[in-house]
Amino acid sequence: MVSTSKIKSVDFYRKIPRDLTEASMSGAGLSIIAALAMMFLFGMELHNYLSISTSTSIIVDRSPDEDYLRIDFNISFPALSCEFASVDVSDVLGTNRLNITKTVRKYSINKHLKTIGSEFDSGPVTHRVKHDEENDEEYGEGFVTLNADNFDRISHQHAISVVNFYAPWCYWSNRLKPAWEKAAKIIRERHDPEVDGRIIMGKVDCTEEVDLCRSHHIQGYPSIRIFRKGSDVRDEHGHHEHESYYGDRDTDSLVKTMEELVAPIALESPNLSLEDKSNRTTEYAKRPAPREAGCRIEGFVRVKKVPGNLVISARSGAHSFDSALMNMSHVISDFSFGKKITPRVMSDIKRILPYIGASHAKLNGKSYLTDPDDHANVTVEHYIQLVKTEVMRSSHQLIEDYEFTAHSSLTHALSIPVVKFHYEPSPMQVLITENPKSFSHFITNVCAIIGGVFTVAGILDSILHNTMRLVKKVELGKNF
Repeated sequence: MVSTSKIKSVDFYRKIPRDLTEASMSGAGLSIIAALAMMFLFGMELHNYLSISTSTSIIVDRSPDEDYLRIDFNISFPALSCEFASVDVSDVLGTNRLNITKTVRKYSINKHLKTIGSEFDSGPVTHRVKHDEENDEEYGEGFVTLNADNFDRISHQHAISVVNFYAPWCYWSNRLKPAWEKAAKIIRERHDPEVDGRIIMGKVDCTEEVDLCRSHHIQGYPSIRIFRKGSDVRDEHGHHEHESYYGDRDTDSLVKTMEELVAPIALESPNLSLEDKSNRTTEYAKRPAPREAGCRIEGFVRVKKVPGNLVISARSGAHSFDSALMNMSHVISDFSFGKKITPRVMSDIKRILPYIGASHAKLNGKSYLTDPDDHANVTVEHYIQLVKTEVMRSSHQLIEDYEFTAHSSLTHALSIPVVKFHYEPSPMQVLITENPKSFSHFITNVCAIIGGVFTVAGILDSILHNTMRLVKKVELGKNF
C-alpha cells in the first residue's frame, strides 16, 4: 500500500505555514491592483463572448429559378388620372404584363397629394370596345355643342346630361362620331329636350375648351361622362361629380344605355335629385369618374430575377392621349425589393450589422417634378442595380434584404411620356454569416487571465520586495 507521505510528495501546491509568511503594504497594493485587473479583463472577455461577429463573402446567387422578386411601391402622381394610370412589367425573357390590377390599388389625390375619397374602382379588364362601321354619313344635330359659357346652364336644365369630351385629331373620337350623332338623334326624337327634359346628349371639343376639359380631369379622348342633376354637385367648388362610360360605342349600345338612364326618372318630375336605379345589366360600363386629376398608386408586383422594367403610364385600348399635356411628375413614398422586413426585425438586425439596410430604400421620399409648360413629353427613368444580401445564423436564414443604387434622368419622350424603373439584379449576392463562439474557448481565456495576472503580480511583488530589502541593507551599511 502506498504511504501517505509518498502521495503528498506529488503536491504541486505546497503550503507555507502562516507564521513563516509576512504581509506587506506593497503586496497588499499589488493584490488590489491584480484583482481589479482580473475583473476588468474578465469583463472584456465576457463582452467579447456575448457580442456577435460576422464574416462577409461574395457568392453566386443561390436563388432557384422559380423564386420571384417582389417589388413594393407607393408613388403619387399629381397630374396623372387614376382613370388611365397603368402599371406594366416587362423583362428580357419576353414577359410583358400590361395594366396589372390584382395587386395594385389607386386613390385619387389632389395637388397637395392628399387622398380624396375611397379607392378608385378600375373595374374589370376592359374588353374590346365595339364601334359602328366607319362611314362618312351625317346624322344631323341631335346633340348640343357645349362650351364653358353654357355647360353649367344646360347641365342644370336636364336630369341626365351625357357629354362626349373629344379631340378632332383623335382616331377614337372620329370612330365614335357617327354613332354618337346617330344615337343623339334617336334620343332627341324619343325624348325631346323641350318637352321631355330628362336627358340630353352633348359634346365638348377639348382642343377649343381646354380649361373646361381640365376642370373635369379629361386626359384621354374620347371621354364620355354622365352627369346627374341635383345629386352630384360639390359643395366646395360647385363642380359636378360624374360617372364615366366605358361600354361599347356602337349606336345600339349607346341608345340602350341612354334609355336605361332615363327609365327610372318620372316624366313629370325630371328636376328632382336622382339616384341611379337603372338596369344593372351594363353596370360594368359605368363607373365613378376621378374626383381629382392626380393619382396615388400603391401595391406590389412579382417579377423574375432578370433585368426588366416596371413602367407607369397612361394606357387605354380605346382612347388617345395628347402627349404635350401629359405630366409624369411623381413623388416616391416607397420603392423597395424583396419581402417586407418589420421594423422590429430590422432593429434587431441593426444591432448586429449597423450598416444593413442603409441602401434598402434609396428612392424613398424623393420628388421628380416637371413643369409641362417648360418640359413637354418628359419621361422619367430610374436605373436601379440591386444586390441580394443574406444574413445567416447556424445555417438558418435570418433575413433576406435587397440593397440597390439608383440613378434618375429626364429624357424627351418620342411618344407618350412614362415613368420607367429599369432594374438589374446582380448574379452575385452578399452572404453574411455569424461566427459561432466556443464556450470552452471562453473558459480557457478566463483561466489564462486569472493565471497570467496572478503570475505577473507575483513576479512584480518579488522584484519590489527584493528591491526594498536591498535598499534597507544599503541604508544600514551592511556589507554583502
